[in-house]
Amino acid sequence: MHRVVVLALDGVIPFELSLASRLFGVAVDAEGRHLYEVLTCSPDGGPVRTGADFSISVEHDASVLATADTVVIPASETFAEIVDSAALPAPVAEALAAIRPGTRIVGICLSTYVLAAAGLLDGKGAATHWCHADRFQRLYPHVALEPDVLFVDAGRVLTSAGAAAGIDLILHLVRRDHGSGVANHVARRCVVPPQREGGQAQYVERPVPHSADTGTSATRAWALDRLHEPLQLTDLARHAGMSRRTFTRHFRAEVGLSPGQWLTQQRVDLARHLLESSDLPVTRVAERVGFGTDATLRQHLHAAIGVSPGAYRRTFRA
Repeated sequence: MHRVVVLALDGVIPFELSLASRLFGVAVDAEGRHLYEVLTCSPDGGPVRTGADFSISVEHDASVLATADTVVIPASETFAEIVDSAALPAPVAEALAAIRPGTRIVGICLSTYVLAAAGLLDGKGAATHWCHADRFQRLYPHVALEPDVLFVDAGRVLTSAGAAAGIDLILHLVRRDHGSGVANHVARRCVVPPQREGGQAQYVERPVPHSADTGTSATRAWALDRLHEPLQLTDLARHAGMSRRTFTRHFRAEVGLSPGQWLTQQRVDLARHLLESSDLPVTRVAERVGFGTDATLRQHLHAAIGVSPGAYRRTFRA
């Protein structure tokens, strides 16, 4: 069984501390067997002060990190004070040193500061909360911060934006490990969307738009029913009753992606579902999702998740 160890540090935010045990904890296979074991530790095994008005007790100290397949570090209200490697508290550095090489590491929200100070994000992509993006980029220019996304999968090290984006990231990991069927089951059990559209740009504080402005949600819903069609920006803008330029501006402000990027993302997601849940030939899958040819599907799927349609189906076919 895949072991997940959660490292609780001083000032941990309770909501984020609970995500791993709640989401990984309800992931089961077709026979109802649990797919993950979740343990929680602190550096010394002692109680941990949270960012709320209570402390928590844990069952393990940092030595359990050496047994982990995945380590999750929830955010603490103190992490933004870690401005370089010298500011990384010694107990935290020692705990990170206990993690075996190759272990998957997940940082939620401001935990990006911890991972960057420890050198684990050097030259890698990362996400953090949008209101810290500018400061983080100044402090850690060697990290390729992506300020508009909900999470970044950089292979061994994965990072998310704000608290709820930790849900998106953990569901992504379950999907990566066991396919969309298991991830969708976890999402239903926890009453959250299996995948959220776009990035965190849609959550950035902005002035309230003028009352004459209209949204693009109805057009997105319309497009999702027509992914098999050769939709163009002109088609989307016409449906929304906007010029191409105005539609693109509204769309990016609401979703955090361009219309073309969003359409590709939705088509890849639908292709993955069809590869897992149907016996359709790859050519028919490509047609059903609007990519047209299996070569185009192969190109987009490989760009998104690094495998071919055939390899994906062999791995995740229910």
